[in-house]
Amino acid sequence: MTRIATRSYPFRTAEMLRQQGIHPVLARLYAARGLSDAREMASELNALIPPSGLLHIDAAAAFLADAIDARKKLVIVADYDCDGATACAVGLRGLRALGAHVDFIVPNRFEYGYGLTPEIVALTAREKSPDVIVTVDNGIASIDGVAEANRRGIEVVVTDHHLPADTLPAARVIVNPNQPSCGFPSKNLAGVGVMFYVLLALRAELRRRGVFDAQTQPKLDVLLDLVALGTVADVVKLDANNRVLVAQGIKRMRAGRMHAGVAALFRAASREARKATPFDLGFALGPRLNAAGRLADMSLGIECLTTDDEGRAWAIAQQLDAINRERREIEAEMQDTALALLDTFNPQDKRTICVFDESWHQGVIGIVASRLKDKFYRPTITFAPAGDGMIKGSGRSIAGFHLRDALDLVSKHAPTLIDKFGGHAMAAGLSLRADAFEAFSNAFEEVGRDWLDEKQLERILETDGPLEDAYFTPQFIELLDTQVWGQGFAPPVFCDEFRVLNQRVLKEKHLKLLLEKDDRRYDAIWFGHADSLPERAMVAYRLDVNEFNGVTRVQLLVEHAEAA
Repeated sequence: MTRIATRSYPFRTAEMLRQQGIHPVLARLYAARGLSDAREMASELNALIPPSGLLHIDAAAAFLADAIDARKKLVIVADYDCDGATACAVGLRGLRALGAHVDFIVPNRFEYGYGLTPEIVALTAREKSPDVIVTVDNGIASIDGVAEANRRGIEVVVTDHHLPADTLPAARVIVNPNQPSCGFPSKNLAGVGVMFYVLLALRAELRRRGVFDAQTQPKLDVLLDLVALGTVADVVKLDANNRVLVAQGIKRMRAGRMHAGVAALFRAASREARKATPFDLGFALGPRLNAAGRLADMSLGIECLTTDDEGRAWAIAQQLDAINRERREIEAEMQDTALALLDTFNPQDKRTICVFDESWHQGVIGIVASRLKDKFYRPTITFAPAGDGMIKGSGRSIAGFHLRDALDLVSKHAPTLIDKFGGHAMAAGLSLRADAFEAFSNAFEEVGRDWLDEKQLERILETDGPLEDAYFTPQFIELLDTQVWGQGFAPPVFCDEFRVLNQRVLKEKHLKLLLEKDDRRYDAIWFGHADSLPERAMVAYRLDVNEFNGVTRVQLLVEHAEAA
């Protein structure tokens, strides 16, 4: 059940923002999202929080500067998602520019699982012979892996953003805004953001040592297209600091100043980089990179982001596009199976969903969990076989249900159920014995019953209320598109009552509409919805421009509609 609600906003705040020169509609949108000062919308690099606020970042910079000076071999151990791939590419490009001898390794998720495990340390030692391991987007939970590296005489620098457990690994240095006692104001940096900050601190340290000065130092802002891509794709909250990183990266893309691999991914996704938006990064480029980690080997994605050869980048981007198409086919089959398994599922009876099938591909279960969570609006974990009698689960959650904490509670109540787990509030992963699936499902449902009430299980679509007729223009949509919207800074969804003049179903699954309000007519489309609407409907929509035969017209993208 979905209910449309209108965001409230302090009128005085909106008025103050308007007086500071902000467009009247933007002023009300900002006020509804908790902003009270135009300076919070600053997108220039000097608005970034200085690196010094990150706990241990100066120690990491000094240690890495010493390692560069001693010509030690650094090896980055990356994660296999888009954040991990971009963090690895940023680390490789940045560290090389700063004089480091650096290589990388990315574990095959099906053989080695997640993070810096003892097995990965052994593999890295055998294949790369590192003096120092630098983790990106992982490592905060790798207690055994770091211990194994220490045993082998390999020093470890952990750069991560995931939530730590009660015990931290015994690494040489840990940089993570979410570790205890770190006072960094933005806890929402993605893994790629943490790596970028480490590079900023390292460059400052090398400047202090006289390796170069402000004129001769390498430019690190060239990495911001990669930072923006990883930040948006990892769906971290776009707080003021992350908005600066993303805005700067998108600015580079729109100006054509991006890496060959990023340009190739835009082309493979049939998107225009000169009109780049966070939506493109999250829904077109990110999935193509992620597909490599889900079905094949993320080394391919990392090579795409680190090559400067445009021909090679284009060849890889086409490969990634093909892998992504295969991923979509597998996902569609798995979704059909999941819906068949949940045929008798009544959301009224359950607070959570756990579903497992022998035929499923563990690289795609996270996406299927996400789709089921969207359909039923319940915390959902989907499981696939992982060999040796084990199964792997990937979960997605809803507002007000902290998934990692829920798994932590299950493991405390039933210590033998979960083999290992980790993650965030909204997404987490775990592994357990196949024969423990039923017991785990029941224990997880118990947490759901304790934590979630009926009200929380009602999907609420927050909108920004009606939009004045004067702003249904391509110019206003262009203004909206210059802002960085995303997770935690929701893109505007307006809501109004319309008369439905015409409606027809396209390709058996999309509803094409002609709507009328105040004697003005608007084309609209509701993707993935084929049921017809009554003559008068309350419609929640996003604004879009439709270019056809050289004519630009405003189109409404329907998010939800109900009888008025």
